[in-house]
Amino acid sequence: MALSSHFLDEDKALACVHCGLCLGSCPTYLETGNENDSPRGRVYLMRSIENGRLSLNGSHSPVSHMDRCLGCRACETACPSGVAYGQLLEATRDHIERHARRPWYQRLLRRWLIEKIFPFPTRFRWAALPAMAVKRMDIASLLPRFLSEAMELLPDKLSRVRLPALAPSHTQPARGRVGLLTGCVMPVLFGKTHQSTIQLIQALGFDVVIPSQQRCCGALHAHSGKLAEARELAQHNLQVFEQADCDVVLANAAGCGSTLKEYDHLLSQDPVVWERASQFVAKVRDFSEWMEQQGASLRERFASAHAQGWSLPEPFNGLTTFHDACHLAHAQGITMPPRQWVQAVAGPHYVELNEADICCGSAGSYNLTEPEMAARLQLRKTSHIRQSKASLVITTNPGCILQIQSGLKKEGLSSVRVMHLADYLEMALRHLPSEIARR
Repeated sequence: MALSSHFLDEDKALACVHCGLCLGSCPTYLETGNENDSPRGRVYLMRSIENGRLSLNGSHSPVSHMDRCLGCRACETACPSGVAYGQLLEATRDHIERHARRPWYQRLLRRWLIEKIFPFPTRFRWAALPAMAVKRMDIASLLPRFLSEAMELLPDKLSRVRLPALAPSHTQPARGRVGLLTGCVMPVLFGKTHQSTIQLIQALGFDVVIPSQQRCCGALHAHSGKLAEARELAQHNLQVFEQADCDVVLANAAGCGSTLKEYDHLLSQDPVVWERASQFVAKVRDFSEWMEQQGASLRERFASAHAQGWSLPEPFNGLTTFHDACHLAHAQGITMPPRQWVQAVAGPHYVELNEADICCGSAGSYNLTEPEMAARLQLRKTSHIRQSKASLVITTNPGCILQIQSGLKKEGLSSVRVMHLADYLEMALRHLPSEIARR
């Protein structure tokens, strides 16, 4: 029998009454039909680890079922009992990482690539350069699967965008100061999306502050069972954005935004730090959420343009759909604002995507650590995109963009474009009739 180390909040675990309403929302259960790969099954396994009924190291180890969970938190949206599944999962994974024995390649992947490379943009950029060369030589298939899958996710080129410390509003006086989280993957692969985000904020009359000392939000660490490291990053970013004196802290990556909004939970051990974290969390907004609150004038301009028969130029004027990033739809509970912005631009060309809020298989680093299940969910998503006949897919998270683009390419759908909402809106603003754009 394994010994309990009391890592789990028993009250939160007991909130699950095993009703099964979460089953239809769980991507892994939909694929496998295995109760151990369902939310209620995993809660049962968590409690079994906690009370010593299951060992992490043995022939009946539950680790594979915990690893297979995407952490998408769709079960939280479906749960009538309000089970804090994400918090239970993070605590369990933290326990697993401290006590379970993993194969060497998993240790290499998790402790080197995911923990030591991805969270640091400069390291990530240097590591990506040889990977890009391998991809161009088309020899990725000769590498181990987890490396070849990683190569497939990379875009054709890296971003070279340099962001200013302060981007002043297009109108003065400014309506306020918006701090932008740059993240770790975004500067290397999606610098243009940061530029689009900044330009939209400026156009709406706000200064944009980009603190140079900010670091990874901690999402990669928290989701992979490294809570101590996640807390360290949270405390650092908390101090950096306090010094930046922002009215709002904006995230344009859904996974990062959900972690920022949970800094109060991450830092709950110290009452003083928790109070500061709670004040910080109150300022955090997802890009689409902030645009909904501040962008009424821009929405009116799109409506006026449509009334005059306006539409985007080719190839952006075809059927357009929206994929819900899990950590926006489920962790943050935001589904309508981004969708309504896409509808505002696409007009009659908008089509709803079947299973729009089912995970695409990206889930942070999941498509690297669990490539088989990630590929199954990737195919599930691209099949729905094919059925929608959309030529443009909009979403709000960089991992989703990479995962869906890669899947579309595999399925011979390379002509279907995948864009971040910020890039889509900024492009649409540039193509508005001049008399409307100047309003």
